[in-house]
Amino acid sequence: MEYRNLGRSGLKVSEVSLGGWVTFGHNVNDQQMVRDIVVKAYEEGVNFFDQADVYARGKSEEMMGQVLRELPRHTLVISSKVYWPMSDDVNDRGLSRKHVLESIDGSLKRLGTDYLDIYFAHRYDENVPMDEIVMAFDQVIRDGKAMYWGTSMWPAARIAEAVEFAKAHGLHAPVTEQPEYSMLRRERVENEILPYTEKAGVGLVVWSPLAMGLLTGKYDEGRPEGARLTENENWGNNFLTEANIQKVRDLKPIADELGITRAQLALAWILRQKGVSSVITGATKVGQIEDTVKAAGVRLEEDVQRRIEEILTR
Repeated sequence: MEYRNLGRSGLKVSEVSLGGWVTFGHNVNDQQMVRDIVVKAYEEGVNFFDQADVYARGKSEEMMGQVLRELPRHTLVISSKVYWPMSDDVNDRGLSRKHVLESIDGSLKRLGTDYLDIYFAHRYDENVPMDEIVMAFDQVIRDGKAMYWGTSMWPAARIAEAVEFAKAHGLHAPVTEQPEYSMLRRERVENEILPYTEKAGVGLVVWSPLAMGLLTGKYDEGRPEGARLTENENWGNNFLTEANIQKVRDLKPIADELGITRAQLALAWILRQKGVSSVITGATKVGQIEDTVKAAGVRLEEDVQRRIEEILTR
């Protein structure tokens, strides 16, 4: 495993990390399977484990937390997120000071830890003033309940506003942004986010790096039963186009020449970006994490990157 600084901070995160979105509590309800996946990831050098309160309404945090609390806490980087509704209550959502400061306690309890390493604002909240948002996350850090905070799927202009407000008022600024980024969903990150975050020292930890599994090649011959893009019509319509499937097929000879899988190729391609600190992968089987962790340390030569670019821009 290779490790990178989280942006300009001193925190080191594994290049490949493990997340709990649409896996633990959704597709995986077997606690022993969760244990096997998390332990295998840890044994392979993964130190960054990403969660959110809304994942399976807290169940994902609970299932992963049961395993993480058995591991040495100082060796782990644990994150969670706040924003999405957790009940029908009008204040049990968003980024108000009330919701942020109450939600962190719920996540800590479910994960079974005294503090988070990173606490994310899961979306930008246009109904809350920026000063209230930044001051709430600063308070979480000052209370010792998180070491750092970050944003997820925020517009670059709002990330910049948060950083500038924090620095101007002696508050803790966000050190990381969590955007969607993959070979098949790249324009927003490359055109909007990275030009600011890389300059500002805000590290990216990206989600859906395998385009919901499409980049693994599992859809080469059709739509396998039970697969994520087969089951979810919205995601399927967004990703499962003949053009995308053909691009994935065309990437196979490149991966074969390098002696790696297409999943590893897709992750290594993201990690070519200096502004990326980690790629967050999901897993419903131990074999999946065994595959993806091998992307750490893979470096793509310029001619390989050029050939990939030719395929992706057809």
